[in-house]
Amino acid sequence: MTDTFDSTDAVRSGSPLRHLKTETFDGAFKMRLGGTLPGVVCGYETYGVLNADASNAVLMCHAISGDSHVARHEADDEPGWWDALVGPGRAVDTEKFFVICANVLGGCRGSTGPGSIDPETGRPYGPAFPDVTVEDMIDVQAKLLDHLGVKKLAAVIGGSLGGHQAMAWAARYPQRVGACCALATSTRLTSQALAFDVVARNAIQSDPDFHAGQYYGKPTHPDTGLAIARMLGHITYLSSQGMSDRFDIDRDSPRQIDTDFEAKFSVGSYLAHQGQRFVGRFDANSYVTLSMAMDLFDMGQTHEQRVEAFGAATCRWLVVSYSSDWLFLPSQSREVVAALTARDQAVTYTELRTDSGHDAFLIEEDVQRFGPLVRAMIDPPPDSASDMPPAPGCDSLPGVEDEPLSLIDGRIAQLIKPGESVLDLGCGDGRLLSALRDRGAGRLCGVEVKEHSIVATAQRGLPVLDYDLNKGLPEFSDDSFDVVVLSATLQAIGRIDVLFDEMLRVGRRCVVSFANFAYRELREMYAEHGRSPKAKGEYHYDWYDTPNRRFPSIADVQELLANKGATIHRGIYLDTQAGKVIAEDDDPNLNADTAVLVVSREG
Repeated sequence: MTDTFDSTDAVRSGSPLRHLKTETFDGAFKMRLGGTLPGVVCGYETYGVLNADASNAVLMCHAISGDSHVARHEADDEPGWWDALVGPGRAVDTEKFFVICANVLGGCRGSTGPGSIDPETGRPYGPAFPDVTVEDMIDVQAKLLDHLGVKKLAAVIGGSLGGHQAMAWAARYPQRVGACCALATSTRLTSQALAFDVVARNAIQSDPDFHAGQYYGKPTHPDTGLAIARMLGHITYLSSQGMSDRFDIDRDSPRQIDTDFEAKFSVGSYLAHQGQRFVGRFDANSYVTLSMAMDLFDMGQTHEQRVEAFGAATCRWLVVSYSSDWLFLPSQSREVVAALTARDQAVTYTELRTDSGHDAFLIEEDVQRFGPLVRAMIDPPPDSASDMPPAPGCDSLPGVEDEPLSLIDGRIAQLIKPGESVLDLGCGDGRLLSALRDRGAGRLCGVEVKEHSIVATAQRGLPVLDYDLNKGLPEFSDDSFDVVVLSATLQAIGRIDVLFDEMLRVGRRCVVSFANFAYRELREMYAEHGRSPKAKGEYHYDWYDTPNRRFPSIADVQELLANKGATIHRGIYLDTQAGKVIAEDDDPNLNADTAVLVVSREG
């Protein structure tokens, strides 16, 4: 049984970081909001070996309470905060990559911060420390990379405040970032999230032992205020369901701990424990400084502002949100994706369904699910074609992983010219997109909702978006793709008429394939046996247990398209069971089990 006191902070301590390195950068460091430091110290840790051409460096960016110790260096080392993601054989493989994690400017674990000595006064900066921004943090990191001889990162990865840093890297230093993985983050905080930070800072600064921020060297520190700030943080990191699962079972039986905080309920004793542990390893002024930096971060309130903010970025993108995260909402991640899509950036996005809340990006169970996406992003497969046998009835087409294209996908691939851009709605495991890439297609993007299919597509080195087609295609502008493909997917869409309108808007032409429920054998199931019909593939479900909402005939789809003023330029009608093409004059609505239509809206 999981200990209810476990948290993503459980392995953290205030012990000295035994593998910490420091580098001092002399000279005035001018900060974005006008402050200047006479010099900065950057504390950091590295893992693995930088290769000869310095092309294998990965920068890990930590969240507000993190530090440089992202993972263990050896078996007897203290645990890191992202051991589940970083290490030998992990998604960020330290046997392959040179991993860097730096303490952020303003922190308290090795880099210059409020607790550092101000050379002008000879005492800690305290409240006189200049306001820090995320941009300041990454400017110091850039100095560190210069020192290490890293001109371009294979990837920059971070969650929460670390995600802010990762996105700022891609926008501010586009020529130095190969891939950006932004997890559980946003272009700016919601007012609700900002409000929690305001309360946390007030708790610290109103503590009688805060001493106007100059508590260093005094017998008392603002421990109560800092602990309360951390309690608030922990509440925002969890989800309602996650808290119920953890604390409802022993709600009125709290853990007995030595605390001055209320501990009447189990959740109270948990929060008291976490708050007290945090006080032992973190500086109150740093918490004020870093929470303010997070609150000041702003890459745009409107879509237009976000599009502009990402204008210089050129890297590959992975954006991950978590369904129960109410601190950084999935809708905020989708705003990032919308801005990147508007810029024709190569982006993969998924919303992980989990009860873990904001903490999901750190929890091992959830890391095992999104880790393969991180691995695929920072270590994509080569863009080389493989010679595969053609699908039955198709011309020779390159395939993927020793598997030929299906008969239907093979036919669709023949309809798309080299160089054309393609949006594949319901892309499955990405096999069609991969084959099109091998044939020399232009910009490619998949849309899918199944988690395993998103991972499979990403592992082929293809961008894929976790997106509900029932909402249309608002992420995409008019005529943004040469071809929009909808293959064996329309049966699952609630408003296929609305989706057709969107497809015809986004694509210069559309290719639609679907099973025909007026096919002879399916008619016989009803007429002769009185049973609901089944078709092969996506239609092979029992009537009471099916995700499918539509059971169209060829005539039905032709009529709908005609009513929308769309032109069917070509129809390919197949009897897949017999492996033959059904001619137009041979009643495809009766004799074909599958149709492939090429459609556009003229004028």
